[in-house]
Amino acid sequence: MAWDFETDPAFQKDLDWVEAFIKAEVLPLDHVLGSPYDVADPKRNALVRPLQAKVKARNLWGCHLGPELGGQGYGQVKLALLNEIIGRSAYGPTVFGCQAPDSGNAEILAHYGTPAQKTQYLQPLLDNEIVSCFAMTEPQGGADPGVFTTTATRTSDGWRIDGEKWFASNARYAAFFIVMVVTNAELPLAKRCSMFIVPAGTPGLSIVRNAGYGDHTDSHAYLRFENVRVAKDAMLGDEGGGFLVSQVRLGGGRIHHAMRTIAHAKAAFDAMCERVLSRRTKGEVLADKQTVQEKIAESWIQIEQFRLLVLRTAWLIDKHQDYKKVLKDIAAVKVAMPKVLHDVAGRALHLHGSIGLSREMPFAQQVIDSYFLGLADGPTEVHLVTVAKQVLRGYKPTNELFPSYHLPRVVAQARELYPD
Repeated sequence: MAWDFETDPAFQKDLDWVEAFIKAEVLPLDHVLGSPYDVADPKRNALVRPLQAKVKARNLWGCHLGPELGGQGYGQVKLALLNEIIGRSAYGPTVFGCQAPDSGNAEILAHYGTPAQKTQYLQPLLDNEIVSCFAMTEPQGGADPGVFTTTATRTSDGWRIDGEKWFASNARYAAFFIVMVVTNAELPLAKRCSMFIVPAGTPGLSIVRNAGYGDHTDSHAYLRFENVRVAKDAMLGDEGGGFLVSQVRLGGGRIHHAMRTIAHAKAAFDAMCERVLSRRTKGEVLADKQTVQEKIAESWIQIEQFRLLVLRTAWLIDKHQDYKKVLKDIAAVKVAMPKVLHDVAGRALHLHGSIGLSREMPFAQQVIDSYFLGLADGPTEVHLVTVAKQVLRGYKPTNELFPSYHLPRVVAQARELYPD
C-alpha cells in the first residue's frame, strides 16, 4: 500500500497561482469594500468582476460544480487544498464562485430544482449575478427541527407559509430564500419538514431586523413569514423530504468551512510568529521565552493535526462517494474546527497584548468566529454524539463477568497458545 502526501505537480501550479493572486489582488478587497454579497454595489462589481474573469480564465471558477454547471467537478481533496488558500480573504470565495450559502443552495437547485427554477435562480446564482439565503434556524428552537413552528399549509393553488426564522445569512441581499418548514407535524421527525423556494419581495415576507455578531454588525437576519403564498412548484424535492434535501449541502460544505478555518488559523499563527520575533521584554525577544515557545508549538501542532484530519476526511469522501459512510469523520471535523481557531487566535491575541484585543487586529473577531463555527450547521454537542455513536458501532459488548481484556484471562489465553 502506497501513501503519498504530495500534491499533483500540475494542480500545485494552480495552487501557487491562487496563493499569489489572493495575496496581491483579493485580500486588499477586504479593506476597501463592504459585503461580498452586495451584488447591487457598483464599486464592488467594478473591482470584483475583473478578478472573477481572471479566475474563469484559469478554469478555477466554481470548482465544486460539475462541468455541466460550469465547474471542474473537483473532488473534496482538491477543493480542500483550494479552500485552504482562498479562505484567507472574505472576498476569496466570491471571487472563485464558491461562497456560502450560495454554493450549497446551488447544489440543492442542481439536484432538486425544476427546469424553470434552474433558469430563474440557478444560472444567475452560479454567475454571481444574484445571491441567496438559507433559512432554517428559528428563534425559539435554534437548529432543532423537532421544535420548529414555521409551517406550510396547502392552499388551492399552492402553499401558505407562516412563522419566523432567525440568523438567516445575508438575507438583506438575497434574491431568493430556501426555507425549511413543517408540512406535517404528525409525521415522524425525518418526514415532518419540507424545503421551499421563496422569492425576495414575496408579500408577507419581511426582515424584522438585521442582526450580527462581533464586527459583522448586520450579516444575519430575523425573518417573519405572514401568510406568504408560494406556488405548488416552489417545493424542492418531495413533501416531507426536507432533511434529505438539506444533506445535499452539508457534508462537503463542512469540509470547505474547515479548510477556510485553517486559513484563518494560519493567518493568526503567522502573525503570532512575527510578533514574538519582533518584540522584546525583560531583556530578550518574546520568542526566547519558554512559555511563548509552548504557545507557538501547541498552535503549530493543533493546526497540522486538524489539517490532516480534514484532508483524510476529504479523501474518504472522494473514495466512497457517499457521505453516509463518512459521517463520523465529517462530524469529527466539525467538532475540532471551532477549538483550533479559538485556541490559536486566542494565543495570538494574548501575545499581541492590548493591540491584539483592539479592533486594529483581527484576533478578537476570530475568537468570536470560533463560537459561530461551534453553532453553525448544528452545535458541537450534536456532532459529538454522532462521533460517539458511529465509533461504538465498531465494538461489541461482552456477557462475561470480567472484560475480554482482563489480564488474568489474557495471560491464561497466552499460555494456552504457548504452553512450553
